[in-house]
Amino acid sequence: MQDWNWSGKYPVQPEILSYLNHVVDRFDLRRNIQFNTRVVSARYLEDTNRWEIETDNGDRVIAKFLITGIGCISTSNVPYIKGLESFEGEWHHTGDWPHDGVDFAGKRVGVIGTGSSGIQAIPVIAEQAKSLTVFQRTPQYTIPARHGTIDRKFLEEQVKPNYEAILEKARWSKSGNAVNFSERLALEATAEERREAYETGWAEGGHKFLWGSFKDIGMDRRANDTAAEFVRSKIREIVEDPETVEKLLPTDHPLGSKRALIDTDYYQTYNRDNVELVDIRHSPIQEITPTGIRTEDSEFEFDMIVFATGFDAMTGTFFKIDIRGRDGLALKDKWSEGPKTYLGLQVAGFPNMFMITGPGSPSVLSNMTVSIEQHQDWISDFIDYMRERDIEVAEADPDAESEWVSHVNKVAESTMYMLADSWYLGANIPGKPRVFMPYAGGVGTYREKCNEVVDNGYQGFILSAEGVRSAT
Repeated sequence: MQDWNWSGKYPVQPEILSYLNHVVDRFDLRRNIQFNTRVVSARYLEDTNRWEIETDNGDRVIAKFLITGIGCISTSNVPYIKGLESFEGEWHHTGDWPHDGVDFAGKRVGVIGTGSSGIQAIPVIAEQAKSLTVFQRTPQYTIPARHGTIDRKFLEEQVKPNYEAILEKARWSKSGNAVNFSERLALEATAEERREAYETGWAEGGHKFLWGSFKDIGMDRRANDTAAEFVRSKIREIVEDPETVEKLLPTDHPLGSKRALIDTDYYQTYNRDNVELVDIRHSPIQEITPTGIRTEDSEFEFDMIVFATGFDAMTGTFFKIDIRGRDGLALKDKWSEGPKTYLGLQVAGFPNMFMITGPGSPSVLSNMTVSIEQHQDWISDFIDYMRERDIEVAEADPDAESEWVSHVNKVAESTMYMLADSWYLGANIPGKPRVFMPYAGGVGTYREKCNEVVDNGYQGFILSAEGVRSAT
Protein backbone atom coordinates (compact mmCIF):
# COMPACT_ATOMS: atom_id res chain seq x y z
CA MET A 1 0.00 0.00 0.00
CA GLN A 2 2.83 2.39 0.81
CA ASP A 3 4.38 2.15 -2.66
CA TRP A 4 1.27 1.59 -4.76
CA ASN A 5 -1.38 4.09 -5.83
CA TRP A 6 -4.75 2.84 -7.03
CA SER A 7 -6.34 4.90 -9.77
CA GLY A 8 -9.89 4.65 -8.48
CA LYS A 9 -12.44 3.16 -6.15
CA TYR A 10 -13.00 0.03 -8.25
CA PRO A 11 -9.85 -0.82 -10.27
CA VAL A 12 -10.30 -2.73 -13.52
CA GLN A 13 -8.75 -6.15 -14.19
CA PRO A 14 -5.50 -4.98 -15.87
CA GLU A 15 -4.73 -2.71 -12.92
CA ILE A 16 -5.40 -5.48 -10.39
CA LEU A 17 -3.16 -7.80 -12.39
CA SER A 18 -0.42 -5.15 -12.42
CA TYR A 19 -0.69 -4.86 -8.65
CA LEU A 20 -0.42 -8.63 -8.19
CA ASN A 21 2.68 -8.71 -10.40
CA HIS A 22 4.09 -5.83 -8.36
CA VAL A 23 3.60 -7.78 -5.11
CA VAL A 24 5.09 -10.95 -6.60
CA ASP A 25 8.17 -9.09 -7.84
CA ARG A 26 8.64 -6.99 -4.71
CA PHE A 27 8.73 -10.07 -2.47
CA ASP A 28 10.50 -12.30 -5.01
CA LEU A 29 7.66 -14.83 -5.01
CA ARG A 30 7.82 -15.88 -8.63
CA ARG A 31 10.61 -18.38 -8.02
CA ASN A 32 8.34 -20.28 -5.62
CA ILE A 33 5.38 -20.55 -7.99
CA GLN A 34 4.95 -23.34 -10.51
CA PHE A 35 2.80 -21.91 -13.30
CA ASN A 36 0.70 -23.73 -15.91
CA THR A 37 0.25 -26.64 -13.52
CA ARG A 38 -2.93 -28.25 -12.23
CA VAL A 39 -3.04 -30.47 -9.14
CA VAL A 40 -5.07 -33.57 -10.01
CA SER A 41 -4.82 -35.54 -6.76
CA ALA A 42 -3.63 -35.40 -3.16
CA ARG A 43 -3.47 -38.54 -1.03
CA TYR A 44 -2.59 -38.89 2.65
CA LEU A 45 0.02 -41.60 3.28
CA GLU A 46 -0.72 -42.98 6.74
CA ASP A 47 2.49 -44.99 7.08
CA THR A 48 4.66 -41.87 6.75
CA ASN A 49 2.21 -39.10 7.75
CA ARG A 50 2.85 -37.32 4.48
CA TRP A 51 0.79 -36.05 1.57
CA GLU A 52 1.45 -37.25 -1.96
CA ILE A 53 0.45 -34.60 -4.51
CA GLU A 54 0.29 -35.29 -8.26
CA THR A 55 -0.02 -32.75 -11.07
CA ASP A 56 -1.30 -32.91 -14.62
CA ASN A 57 2.24 -32.84 -15.99
CA GLY A 58 3.21 -35.97 -14.07
CA ASP A 59 5.07 -34.37 -11.18
CA ARG A 60 4.82 -36.12 -7.82
CA VAL A 61 5.49 -34.18 -4.61
CA ILE A 62 5.70 -35.50 -1.05
CA ALA A 63 4.89 -32.95 1.67
CA LYS A 64 4.24 -32.94 5.39
CA PHE A 65 1.57 -30.26 5.05
CA LEU A 66 -1.04 -29.66 2.37
CA ILE A 67 -2.48 -26.15 2.22
CA THR A 68 -5.27 -25.43 -0.24
CA GLY A 69 -5.44 -21.86 -1.51
CA ILE A 70 -7.74 -22.67 -4.41
CA GLY A 71 -10.28 -19.88 -4.00
CA CYS A 72 -13.98 -19.92 -3.19
CA ILE A 73 -15.31 -19.03 -6.64
CA SER A 74 -12.74 -20.52 -9.01
CA THR A 75 -14.83 -23.12 -10.86
CA SER A 76 -17.16 -21.64 -13.47
CA ASN A 77 -20.70 -22.97 -13.71
CA VAL A 78 -21.86 -23.46 -17.29
CA PRO A 79 -25.35 -24.93 -16.89
CA TYR A 80 -26.38 -27.80 -19.08
CA ILE A 81 -28.58 -26.48 -21.86
CA LYS A 82 -29.49 -28.77 -24.69
CA GLY A 83 -27.77 -27.88 -27.95
CA LEU A 84 -24.88 -25.75 -26.70
CA GLU A 85 -22.42 -27.80 -28.70
CA SER A 86 -24.38 -26.99 -31.87
CA PHE A 87 -24.09 -23.20 -31.52
CA GLU A 88 -22.22 -21.82 -34.52
CA GLY A 89 -21.34 -18.51 -32.93
CA GLU A 90 -18.93 -17.56 -30.16
CA TRP A 91 -19.69 -18.17 -26.48
CA HIS A 92 -17.89 -17.28 -23.24
CA HIS A 93 -18.34 -17.53 -19.48
CA THR A 94 -17.66 -14.39 -17.45
CA GLY A 95 -15.47 -16.43 -15.09
CA ASP A 96 -13.27 -17.70 -17.92
CA TRP A 97 -12.84 -14.58 -20.03
CA PRO A 98 -10.30 -14.43 -22.89
CA HIS A 99 -7.18 -12.48 -21.92
CA ASP A 100 -7.35 -10.53 -25.16
CA GLY A 101 -10.93 -9.44 -24.51
CA VAL A 102 -14.04 -9.85 -26.64
CA ASP A 103 -15.17 -7.54 -29.44
CA PHE A 104 -18.95 -7.05 -29.29
CA ALA A 105 -19.10 -4.31 -31.92
CA GLY A 106 -21.93 -4.89 -34.37
CA LYS A 107 -22.83 -8.24 -32.78
CA ARG A 108 -26.15 -9.67 -31.65
CA VAL A 109 -25.45 -10.81 -28.09
CA GLY A 110 -27.38 -12.89 -25.58
CA VAL A 111 -26.45 -12.82 -21.88
CA ILE A 112 -27.71 -15.57 -19.60
CA GLY A 113 -27.69 -14.57 -15.93
CA THR A 114 -28.05 -11.40 -13.87
CA GLY A 115 -25.87 -12.04 -10.84
CA SER A 116 -22.77 -10.10 -9.85
CA SER A 117 -20.91 -10.71 -13.12
CA GLY A 118 -23.99 -10.18 -15.24
CA ILE A 119 -24.93 -6.79 -13.85
CA GLN A 120 -21.35 -5.59 -14.39
CA ALA A 121 -21.06 -6.97 -17.92
CA ILE A 122 -24.49 -6.08 -19.28
CA PRO A 123 -24.09 -2.25 -19.39
CA VAL A 124 -20.66 -2.55 -21.03
CA ILE A 125 -21.84 -5.05 -23.64
CA ALA A 126 -24.93 -2.94 -24.39
CA GLU A 127 -22.74 0.04 -25.28
CA GLN A 128 -20.84 -1.98 -27.87
CA ALA A 129 -23.27 -4.54 -29.28
CA LYS A 130 -25.73 -4.12 -32.11
CA SER A 131 -28.33 -5.73 -29.88
CA LEU A 132 -28.36 -7.32 -26.43
CA THR A 133 -30.92 -9.76 -25.06
CA VAL A 134 -30.72 -10.50 -21.32
CA PHE A 135 -32.15 -13.78 -20.04
CA GLN A 136 -33.08 -13.25 -16.40
CA ARG A 137 -34.27 -15.86 -13.93
CA THR A 138 -34.12 -13.85 -10.70
CA PRO A 139 -34.50 -10.06 -10.45
CA GLN A 140 -31.74 -8.51 -8.34
CA TYR A 141 -31.32 -5.70 -5.86
CA THR A 142 -28.29 -3.68 -6.87
CA ILE A 143 -26.89 -0.39 -5.60
CA PRO A 144 -24.95 2.15 -7.71
CA ALA A 145 -21.19 1.70 -7.31
CA ARG A 146 -20.43 5.41 -7.77
CA HIS A 147 -16.98 4.66 -9.12
CA GLY A 148 -14.55 7.55 -9.00
CA THR A 149 -10.90 8.49 -8.79
CA ILE A 150 -9.08 8.53 -5.46
CA ASP A 151 -8.07 11.87 -3.97
CA ARG A 152 -4.25 11.73 -3.93
CA LYS A 153 -4.01 14.20 -1.06
CA PHE A 154 -6.39 12.10 1.02
CA LEU A 155 -4.39 8.98 0.18
CA GLU A 156 -1.03 10.51 1.10
CA GLU A 157 -2.15 12.43 4.20
CA GLN A 158 -4.90 10.27 5.67
CA VAL A 159 -4.56 6.70 4.44
CA LYS A 160 -0.88 5.85 4.11
CA PRO A 161 0.28 7.31 7.46
CA ASN A 162 -2.58 5.49 9.22
CA TYR A 163 -2.47 2.29 7.22
CA GLU A 164 -1.74 -0.05 10.13
CA ALA A 165 -4.55 1.41 12.23
CA ILE A 166 -6.96 1.13 9.30
CA LEU A 167 -5.95 -2.47 8.71
CA GLU A 168 -6.33 -3.33 12.39
CA LYS A 169 -9.84 -1.89 12.36
CA ALA A 170 -10.66 -3.99 9.31
CA ARG A 171 -9.35 -7.14 11.01
CA TRP A 172 -11.83 -6.78 13.86
CA SER A 173 -14.85 -5.47 11.97
CA LYS A 174 -17.84 -7.55 10.94
CA SER A 175 -17.09 -7.46 7.21
CA GLY A 176 -13.32 -7.13 7.21
CA ASN A 177 -13.59 -3.50 6.09
CA ALA A 178 -12.50 -0.47 8.08
CA VAL A 179 -15.97 1.04 8.16
CA ASN A 180 -18.39 2.20 10.82
CA PHE A 181 -21.59 0.18 10.87
CA SER A 182 -24.76 2.05 11.72
CA GLU A 183 -26.25 1.45 15.15
CA ARG A 184 -29.59 3.01 14.21
CA LEU A 185 -32.70 0.86 13.86
CA ALA A 186 -34.98 1.27 10.86
CA LEU A 187 -38.02 0.23 12.86
CA GLU A 188 -37.40 3.01 15.37
CA ALA A 189 -37.02 5.67 12.68
CA THR A 190 -39.80 7.61 11.00
CA ALA A 191 -40.60 7.00 7.33
CA GLU A 192 -38.99 10.35 6.52
CA GLU A 193 -35.81 9.46 8.45
CA ARG A 194 -35.57 6.11 6.70
CA ARG A 195 -36.03 7.70 3.30
CA GLU A 196 -33.31 10.25 4.04
CA ALA A 197 -30.88 7.52 5.17
CA TYR A 198 -31.57 5.38 2.11
CA GLU A 199 -31.23 8.34 -0.26
CA THR A 200 -27.87 9.16 1.33
CA GLY A 201 -26.68 5.57 0.94
CA TRP A 202 -27.89 5.45 -2.66
CA ALA A 203 -26.15 8.73 -3.50
CA GLU A 204 -22.85 7.69 -1.90
CA GLY A 205 -23.09 4.24 -3.46
CA GLY A 206 -21.46 0.91 -2.82
CA HIS A 207 -22.11 -1.33 0.13
CA LYS A 208 -22.52 1.64 2.43
CA PHE A 209 -26.22 1.49 1.60
CA LEU A 210 -26.37 -1.75 3.59
CA TRP A 211 -23.96 -1.14 6.48
CA GLY A 212 -24.33 2.61 6.80
CA SER A 213 -28.10 3.01 6.93
CA PHE A 214 -29.67 0.84 9.64
CA LYS A 215 -28.44 -2.04 11.77
CA ASP A 216 -31.62 -4.09 11.69
CA ILE A 217 -32.12 -4.43 7.93
CA GLY A 218 -29.83 -7.47 8.01
CA MET A 219 -31.66 -9.14 10.89
CA ASP A 220 -35.33 -8.13 10.89
CA ARG A 221 -37.52 -8.84 7.85
CA ARG A 222 -39.78 -5.88 8.61
CA ALA A 223 -36.81 -3.52 8.65
CA ASN A 224 -35.40 -5.17 5.55
CA ASP A 225 -38.69 -4.63 3.72
CA THR A 226 -38.32 -0.86 4.12
CA ALA A 227 -34.91 -0.91 2.41
CA ALA A 228 -36.04 -3.38 -0.25
CA GLU A 229 -39.04 -1.23 -1.13
CA PHE A 230 -36.75 1.78 -1.46
CA VAL A 231 -34.66 -0.06 -4.06
CA ARG A 232 -37.82 -1.12 -5.89
CA SER A 233 -38.92 2.53 -5.93
CA LYS A 234 -35.61 3.44 -7.56
CA ILE A 235 -36.15 0.79 -10.24
CA ARG A 236 -39.58 2.27 -11.00
CA GLU A 237 -38.03 5.72 -11.10
CA ILE A 238 -35.13 4.78 -13.40
CA VAL A 239 -36.61 2.29 -15.88
CA GLU A 240 -39.02 3.80 -18.39
CA ASP A 241 -40.94 0.80 -19.76
CA PRO A 242 -43.59 -0.42 -17.27
CA GLU A 243 -43.41 -4.03 -18.48
CA THR A 244 -39.63 -4.10 -18.05
CA VAL A 245 -39.99 -2.54 -14.60
CA GLU A 246 -42.22 -5.41 -13.47
CA LYS A 247 -39.67 -7.96 -14.70
CA LEU A 248 -36.86 -6.20 -12.81
CA LEU A 249 -38.60 -5.86 -9.44
CA PRO A 250 -37.14 -8.32 -6.88
CA THR A 251 -39.85 -9.56 -4.52
CA ASP A 252 -39.03 -13.18 -3.66
CA HIS A 253 -36.06 -12.61 -1.34
CA PRO A 254 -34.85 -9.97 1.14
CA LEU A 255 -32.33 -7.31 0.25
CA GLY A 256 -28.82 -8.59 1.04
CA SER A 257 -29.86 -12.24 1.36
CA LYS A 258 -27.96 -12.95 -1.85
CA ARG A 259 -24.55 -11.54 -2.68
CA ALA A 260 -24.71 -7.76 -2.24
CA LEU A 261 -24.49 -6.28 -5.74
CA ILE A 262 -23.22 -2.93 -6.94
CA ASP A 263 -23.38 -1.63 -10.50
CA THR A 264 -22.77 1.18 -12.94
CA ASP A 265 -25.92 2.08 -14.90
CA TYR A 266 -27.40 -1.41 -14.74
CA TYR A 267 -31.05 -0.39 -14.50
CA GLN A 268 -30.48 2.53 -16.92
CA THR A 269 -29.28 0.04 -19.53
CA TYR A 270 -32.82 -1.25 -19.99
CA ASN A 271 -33.83 2.15 -21.39
CA ARG A 272 -31.62 1.56 -24.43
CA ASP A 273 -33.34 0.73 -27.72
CA ASN A 274 -30.92 -2.15 -28.38
CA VAL A 275 -31.60 -3.99 -25.10
CA GLU A 276 -34.36 -6.54 -24.41
CA LEU A 277 -35.10 -8.37 -21.15
CA VAL A 278 -36.49 -11.92 -21.20
CA ASP A 279 -37.98 -13.37 -18.00
CA ILE A 280 -37.11 -17.07 -18.18
CA ARG A 281 -39.27 -17.88 -15.19
CA HIS A 282 -42.25 -17.33 -17.48
CA SER A 283 -40.56 -18.35 -20.72
CA PRO A 284 -37.84 -20.90 -19.85
CA ILE A 285 -34.91 -21.59 -22.16
CA GLN A 286 -35.62 -24.81 -24.05
CA GLU A 287 -32.42 -25.19 -26.03
CA ILE A 288 -29.53 -23.50 -27.74
CA THR A 289 -29.81 -23.76 -31.50
CA PRO A 290 -27.07 -23.40 -34.13
CA THR A 291 -28.11 -19.77 -34.54
CA GLY A 292 -29.19 -18.74 -31.05
CA ILE A 293 -31.56 -19.54 -28.18
CA ARG A 294 -35.09 -20.91 -28.20
CA THR A 295 -37.34 -20.28 -25.22
CA GLU A 296 -40.77 -21.71 -24.54
CA ASP A 297 -42.48 -19.07 -26.67
CA SER A 298 -39.79 -17.32 -28.76
CA GLU A 299 -36.61 -17.86 -30.76
CA PHE A 300 -33.63 -15.49 -30.76
CA GLU A 301 -30.68 -15.28 -33.15
CA PHE A 302 -27.23 -14.41 -31.79
CA ASP A 303 -23.66 -14.04 -32.93
CA MET A 304 -22.45 -14.42 -29.33
CA ILE A 305 -23.72 -15.90 -26.07
CA VAL A 306 -22.30 -14.88 -22.69
CA PHE A 307 -22.89 -17.11 -19.67
CA ALA A 308 -23.00 -14.96 -16.52
CA THR A 309 -24.10 -18.01 -14.56
CA GLY A 310 -21.73 -17.90 -11.63
CA PHE A 311 -19.65 -20.61 -10.03
CA ASP A 312 -19.77 -23.93 -8.26
CA ALA A 313 -18.78 -22.01 -5.16
CA MET A 314 -16.89 -23.09 -2.05
CA THR A 315 -16.68 -26.82 -2.86
CA GLY A 316 -16.54 -27.06 -6.66
CA THR A 317 -12.80 -26.57 -7.00
CA PHE A 318 -12.07 -28.99 -4.15
CA PHE A 319 -14.01 -31.68 -6.01
CA LYS A 320 -11.97 -31.15 -9.19
CA ILE A 321 -9.03 -32.55 -7.21
CA ASP A 322 -9.11 -36.14 -5.98
CA ILE A 323 -8.31 -35.44 -2.32
CA ARG A 324 -8.19 -38.51 -0.06
CA GLY A 325 -7.53 -38.64 3.68
CA ARG A 326 -7.37 -41.52 6.14
CA ASP A 327 -8.45 -44.94 4.87
CA GLY A 328 -8.61 -43.48 1.37
CA LEU A 329 -11.72 -41.45 2.22
CA ALA A 330 -12.44 -38.99 -0.60
CA LEU A 331 -13.21 -35.42 0.44
CA LYS A 332 -16.09 -35.50 -2.02
CA ASP A 333 -17.62 -38.41 -0.10
CA LYS A 334 -16.96 -36.80 3.28
CA TRP A 335 -18.84 -33.74 2.04
CA SER A 336 -21.59 -35.61 0.20
CA GLU A 337 -24.24 -33.97 2.41
CA GLY A 338 -22.51 -30.61 2.48
CA PRO A 339 -19.08 -29.38 3.64
CA LYS A 340 -18.03 -30.07 7.21
CA THR A 341 -14.97 -28.35 8.67
CA TYR A 342 -13.51 -27.10 11.91
CA LEU A 343 -13.22 -23.31 11.68
CA GLY A 344 -13.11 -23.60 7.90
CA LEU A 345 -9.46 -24.55 8.40
CA GLN A 346 -9.37 -28.33 8.67
CA VAL A 347 -11.45 -31.45 8.05
CA ALA A 348 -11.55 -34.41 10.44
CA GLY A 349 -9.92 -37.40 8.78
CA PHE A 350 -7.57 -35.25 6.67
CA PRO A 351 -4.50 -34.71 8.89
CA ASN A 352 -2.14 -31.80 8.24
CA MET A 353 -4.40 -30.45 5.48
CA PHE A 354 -5.26 -26.80 5.98
CA MET A 355 -7.67 -24.71 3.94
CA ILE A 356 -7.43 -20.98 3.29
CA THR A 357 -10.95 -19.50 3.44
CA GLY A 358 -12.58 -22.91 3.42
CA PRO A 359 -16.30 -23.56 4.01
CA GLY A 360 -17.23 -22.61 7.55
CA SER A 361 -15.14 -19.42 7.60
CA PRO A 362 -16.24 -15.83 6.75
CA SER A 363 -14.62 -15.99 3.28
CA VAL A 364 -17.15 -14.79 0.69
CA LEU A 365 -19.11 -12.78 3.27
CA SER A 366 -16.05 -10.66 4.00
CA ASN A 367 -13.21 -8.63 2.58
CA MET A 368 -11.44 -11.66 1.13
CA THR A 369 -7.95 -10.18 1.41
CA VAL A 370 -8.33 -9.66 5.16
CA SER A 371 -9.73 -13.17 5.63
CA ILE A 372 -7.02 -14.77 3.48
CA GLU A 373 -4.27 -13.00 5.42
CA GLN A 374 -5.77 -14.07 8.74
CA HIS A 375 -5.81 -17.71 7.63
CA GLN A 376 -2.28 -17.54 6.25
CA ASP A 377 -0.96 -16.09 9.50
CA TRP A 378 -2.93 -18.54 11.64
CA ILE A 379 -1.81 -21.61 9.68
CA SER A 380 1.82 -20.44 9.63
CA ASP A 381 1.77 -19.92 13.39
CA PHE A 382 0.23 -23.37 13.91
CA ILE A 383 2.92 -25.03 11.81
CA ASP A 384 5.62 -23.17 13.78
CA TYR A 385 3.97 -24.34 17.00
CA MET A 386 4.07 -27.94 15.77
CA ARG A 387 7.70 -27.78 14.70
CA GLU A 388 8.83 -26.23 17.96
CA ARG A 389 7.22 -29.10 19.88
CA ASP A 390 8.08 -31.94 17.49
CA ILE A 391 4.40 -32.50 16.72
CA GLU A 392 4.05 -34.65 13.62
CA VAL A 393 0.31 -34.55 12.99
CA ALA A 394 -2.54 -32.10 13.61
CA GLU A 395 -6.08 -33.17 12.86
CA ALA A 396 -9.48 -31.67 13.59
CA ASP A 397 -11.35 -33.54 16.31
CA PRO A 398 -14.63 -34.93 14.88
CA ASP A 399 -16.58 -33.59 17.86
CA ALA A 400 -15.09 -30.11 17.47
CA GLU A 401 -15.92 -30.25 13.77
CA SER A 402 -19.55 -31.18 14.48
CA GLU A 403 -19.90 -28.42 17.06
CA TRP A 404 -18.50 -25.84 14.65
CA VAL A 405 -20.82 -26.95 11.83
CA SER A 406 -23.77 -26.63 14.22
CA HIS A 407 -22.61 -23.16 15.25
CA VAL A 408 -22.24 -22.05 11.61
CA ASN A 409 -25.78 -23.25 10.87
CA LYS A 410 -27.22 -21.60 13.98
CA VAL A 411 -25.66 -18.26 13.11
CA ALA A 412 -26.90 -18.48 9.52
CA GLU A 413 -30.44 -19.19 10.68
CA SER A 414 -30.48 -15.88 12.55
CA THR A 415 -29.82 -13.92 9.34
CA MET A 416 -31.60 -13.13 6.08
CA TYR A 417 -29.30 -15.44 4.14
CA MET A 418 -31.52 -18.46 4.69
CA LEU A 419 -34.46 -16.73 3.01
CA ALA A 420 -33.04 -16.89 -0.51
CA ASP A 421 -32.00 -19.58 -2.95
CA SER A 422 -28.41 -18.44 -3.39
CA TRP A 423 -25.04 -19.92 -4.21
CA TYR A 424 -24.18 -19.49 -0.52
CA LEU A 425 -26.44 -22.54 -0.11
CA GLY A 426 -25.39 -24.22 -3.36
CA ALA A 427 -28.80 -23.51 -4.89
CA ASN A 428 -27.34 -22.63 -8.29
CA ILE A 429 -25.93 -26.14 -8.88
CA PRO A 430 -28.43 -28.96 -9.62
CA GLY A 431 -28.08 -31.78 -7.08
CA LYS A 432 -25.80 -29.85 -4.74
CA PRO A 433 -26.77 -30.18 -1.04
CA ARG A 434 -28.58 -27.12 0.31
CA VAL A 435 -26.20 -26.19 3.12
CA PHE A 436 -25.17 -22.66 4.09
CA MET A 437 -21.42 -22.75 3.52
CA PRO A 438 -19.73 -19.55 4.79
CA TYR A 439 -19.66 -18.30 8.40
CA ALA A 440 -22.03 -15.37 8.92
CA GLY A 441 -20.85 -14.37 12.39
CA GLY A 442 -18.43 -11.74 11.16
CA VAL A 443 -14.68 -11.40 10.66
CA GLY A 444 -13.94 -9.97 14.11
CA THR A 445 -15.98 -12.59 15.95
CA TYR A 446 -14.37 -15.35 13.90
CA ARG A 447 -10.86 -14.00 14.57
CA GLU A 448 -11.65 -13.94 18.29
CA LYS A 449 -12.74 -17.60 18.15
CA CYS A 450 -9.56 -18.62 16.29
CA ASN A 451 -7.42 -16.80 18.85
CA GLU A 452 -9.31 -18.51 21.66
CA VAL A 453 -8.52 -21.90 20.11
CA VAL A 454 -4.82 -20.99 20.11
CA ASP A 455 -4.89 -19.68 23.68
CA ASN A 456 -6.32 -23.03 24.78
CA GLY A 457 -3.48 -25.01 23.23
CA TYR A 458 -5.15 -25.43 19.82
CA GLN A 459 -8.35 -26.71 21.34
CA GLY A 460 -10.34 -28.91 18.98
CA PHE A 461 -7.27 -30.35 17.26
CA ILE A 462 -5.78 -33.76 18.01
CA LEU A 463 -1.99 -33.39 18.12
CA SER A 464 0.42 -36.31 17.96
CA ALA A 465 4.13 -36.90 17.69
CA GLU A 466 3.59 -40.01 15.56
CA GLY A 467 0.19 -39.77 13.89
CA VAL A 468 -3.31 -40.51 15.10
CA ARG A 469 -6.42 -42.39 14.11
CA SER A 470 -9.74 -40.59 14.38
CA ALA A 471 -13.29 -41.16 13.28
CA THR A 472 -14.52 -39.39 10.16
